[in-house]
Amino acid sequence: MLVGVPKEIKERENRVSMTPAGVKQLVACGHKVCVEKGAGLGAGFLDEMYETAGATLLTTACDVWDRAEMIVKVKEPVESEYSLLRPGLILYTYLHLAAEPELTRTLLNRKVTGIAYETVQLDDGSLPLLQPMSEVAGRMSIQVGAQYLEKDNGGKGLLLGGVPGVRRGQVTIIGAGAVGLNAAKMAMGLGAHVTILDIDQKKLAALDDLYGSRLTVLASNPENIFREVTKADLVVGAVLVTGDRAPKLITEEMLRSMEKDSIVVDVAIDQGGSVENIKKTTHANPVYKHCGVNLYAVTNMPGKVPMTSTYALTNVTFPYALKIANEGVERALESSLPLKKGLNTFEGKLHCSAVARALGL
Repeated sequence: MLVGVPKEIKERENRVSMTPAGVKQLVACGHKVCVEKGAGLGAGFLDEMYETAGATLLTTACDVWDRAEMIVKVKEPVESEYSLLRPGLILYTYLHLAAEPELTRTLLNRKVTGIAYETVQLDDGSLPLLQPMSEVAGRMSIQVGAQYLEKDNGGKGLLLGGVPGVRRGQVTIIGAGAVGLNAAKMAMGLGAHVTILDIDQKKLAALDDLYGSRLTVLASNPENIFREVTKADLVVGAVLVTGDRAPKLITEEMLRSMEKDSIVVDVAIDQGGSVENIKKTTHANPVYKHCGVNLYAVTNMPGKVPMTSTYALTNVTFPYALKIANEGVERALESSLPLKKGLNTFEGKLHCSAVARALGL
């Protein structure tokens, strides 16, 4: 199979979908790999490293998309890439279609085989290709939140960990999955007061056993969410419904009841966001003020730490890419239920019920 690795063009997206080591392994298995020049520079991989691994370097993204049978990416195609989609092309990347109706229609109309990292699911319900980026985003959410609590960045001028004799910051995390757990670890490490809410009582019990009085665990319901959000200095939206739009758990009423210049980091923004009426932001303009509160809603947070993120991502995505290349996409889907759950579009039809519900398709 001829596998293509284009350069990511989403704003300040410096990750790359394949390392030179991955290229070398594909080539050793008899496949060909074409890489757009400069695709790996943001993550620390020089063009020469890909050439040494056996890749063919191509000058433009169009060259890569036109030649490849399977395109391996990090983020969903942006509008300028829609024209490069074609019937029969295998697109293996994060898609987040529940929040992307136009992209969904384009993939269906152009009969692209779209396999989404975020819906590949193991028998135990875990999401192995989403996990590492959720870990990165969860940890980053506290770094970002601490930064935007600084006065110079429009915050209230609060140090999350406090100092002796002065109150520590209050962090509220909604969702105790990979994002929420990693956010909690970072926030506790900084010395903040941390509360985490979730609907899974077994998960809350396990966290309580593990962290004891260092972490307050609460059942996620409207009353608890309202109370904990409105007293927080930093709120992290970390909810996830696999493949579907995130539920709007943080209302504008809650935002209006928060202290002025507090910060909400909505990691769920890739799936539409967990804050009512929130708008996507970018690394260039990551925060905007609404109801007196700072809202951070960047859809590619891990792109800011591309070296860490690229290794963490490709560690889990590459084995499935190799499987597709070795077996062909249909046989690979038939032989792997987790990969089959990653199938979102195929021959003009939608294959993910959560996306269908979200978009009314």
